[in-house]
Amino acid sequence: MHSCCARKIIVWSLCLIFSLSHSILVRGSSPPKHLCRQDQRDALWEFKSEFHLSGMAANEKTQTWRNNSDCCSWDGITCDPKTGNVLDLNLWSSSLNGPLRSSSDSIGNLKYLRVLGLSGCNLFGKLPASLGNLSDLTVLDLDGNGFTGELPVSIGNLKQLTKLLIASSKLIELSSLDLSFWDTLRGDVDFSIFLHLKSLMSLDISTLNTRSIVDMSLFSHFESLSILTSCNISEFPKFLRTQTSLFNLDISQNQIKGQVPEWLWSLPGLEYVDFSLNSFTGFDGPADDPFPLLPKSMTFLSASDNQFSGEIPTTICELVSLDVLVLSNNNFSGSIPRCFENFNTKLSILHLRNNSLSGKFPEESVSVALISLDVGRNQLSGELPKSLINCTHLEFLNVEDNMFNDTFPFWLRLLPGLQILVLRSNKFHGSLYSPRSSPSFSKLRIIDISKNLFTGALPLDYFAGWSEMSSGVYTPDNKQKRFIGITFLNYRKSVVLATKGSEREFLGSSFSIYKIIDVSGNRFEGDIPKSICLLKELNVLNMSNNAFIGSIPPSFSNLTILQSLDLSKNRLSGKIPPELGKLTFLAWMNFSYNNFEGPIPQGTQIQTQDSSSFLQNPGLCGAPLHKICSGKEEEGTLNQDKEDEEEDQVLSWIAVAIAYVPGVFCGFIVGHILTSYRHDWFKRIFHYFS
Repeated sequence: MHSCCARKIIVWSLCLIFSLSHSILVRGSSPPKHLCRQDQRDALWEFKSEFHLSGMAANEKTQTWRNNSDCCSWDGITCDPKTGNVLDLNLWSSSLNGPLRSSSDSIGNLKYLRVLGLSGCNLFGKLPASLGNLSDLTVLDLDGNGFTGELPVSIGNLKQLTKLLIASSKLIELSSLDLSFWDTLRGDVDFSIFLHLKSLMSLDISTLNTRSIVDMSLFSHFESLSILTSCNISEFPKFLRTQTSLFNLDISQNQIKGQVPEWLWSLPGLEYVDFSLNSFTGFDGPADDPFPLLPKSMTFLSASDNQFSGEIPTTICELVSLDVLVLSNNNFSGSIPRCFENFNTKLSILHLRNNSLSGKFPEESVSVALISLDVGRNQLSGELPKSLINCTHLEFLNVEDNMFNDTFPFWLRLLPGLQILVLRSNKFHGSLYSPRSSPSFSKLRIIDISKNLFTGALPLDYFAGWSEMSSGVYTPDNKQKRFIGITFLNYRKSVVLATKGSEREFLGSSFSIYKIIDVSGNRFEGDIPKSICLLKELNVLNMSNNAFIGSIPPSFSNLTILQSLDLSKNRLSGKIPPELGKLTFLAWMNFSYNNFEGPIPQGTQIQTQDSSSFLQNPGLCGAPLHKICSGKEEEGTLNQDKEDEEEDQVLSWIAVAIAYVPGVFCGFIVGHILTSYRHDWFKRIFHYFS
């Protein structure tokens, strides 16, 4: 017995030694594996070959590069230890002595670079457009070189860039520089670097997100200070007084207080002015009319989110070329000036939101060119101006939180492009349906008529013609780009809507993503229109706080991307359809304060809801409520669970059969081969170890 065990130990030891020896020999005979990827090494080698090195300078780092070695070990190169991607190329003071060839993609092929340091390398010529391919780049150091020409447009692709050094270069042809993509992450910025750009006339350093204070005297030679948004500017730039050719000024989102200087409006070519999101309180000028006489050339004026007060000055009405006027979020009072009729064919954006304006909205103050009208959160009264029917380009209409007293404006359905309609929190009343007028709004994406006095029942086919909410296709035209486009931040198109049990401000891209219906807080009655189930692109549906009766249509399961459903505080009855549990996007729902009965469906989406979503339904039972269902109530649920369990068992047995049959077959084949062809060998092995 002891001898048998010893033989086994010897045999296994020899096998182990042989295995280890073989591994060592194989490893020793194979060439060392390089960390650097082949494509990365090729790109670096191509970059090196672009320069004729003198071989005299000790600091020429590329002299140590060898094509047959691991490029991750080369001077100035840092690689990702897991992937072998080149992350840093730092050749500062390497005396490369030449241009970065615009025809070469060597730099651009190093697409994983995060740091490119070429300072003090005696480089010259134009910067190659391939720099824009380095989308992961955070540091670009080109300091101490002799680059000339224009900065390539592709530099704008470097969205991750946090540090850019270009001082001492002679970009003599550079007339416009846009660094709005540059987020410094609250770092310091040396603004003196712009002093080297002698021909620079237009600069955009908006949203730099820097803690450095901008010294505005550095920009005194500029003709156009295009955008200085969010640059920590604390006083109005005084040097602008002599910039007679200035036409575009954006100093929004800064910390400027006090008065807007009167001399600003003496600049004859001024067309675009935005000083929103500051702390201005008024305008310098005569005491009887402090608002200045603005240049007739003005097409864009945004003064929102300041502390302006008093009536809206009528001198604004003399700007007959005005296209955009935004005075939202101030303390303006009085009425909307009737002289706005001067804008009858030009004004496309009028936002007077969140002021203290009162009185009626004059019919003649409506421009037929309007695309977006927002007078929400004021104290306007009377009827909605019917002259809006002439605004055939209107897409956005928000009159929320006023005191309008009118019936539902059926005539708005004649506006072919209306996408967003908000009548929330007013005194609109009457029926939402007229036999003489089709309720179809083919382009409507968001409608909020909540917290009004609407009454009556909605026909079963009420939503049949709402094609935009039943289709997933969305193709904005040029007007929509203009409406949301270049100056979205400038006039802050926004609306507050109720979703998932709380109010949320929708703005920007939300308007092109969400499709919402909110009819809550009215006096609607009758059944829920079954045609609402045709709106398969609907995201939010709020019908709470009404008097709807009947049951929830099972066809609600067609609303496959619904995220929020509120049917609370109605008179609905019957069972909650189990089909709702199949709506995988439905994150929030509320059925409370109704007359629902029976067990709560056991779908995952329903069971994740808080018990408050089912309260005050005396006939409801089951989780997440603490009320246990009785036998009859549970019977239907148990039968369903039994069917599901039997189905799962059948699937399990099928899976076992699928796995078992091939296994047995393979076993027979292997056994047959081994016993047929290696019978004697098997006998010797078993005899030896027995």
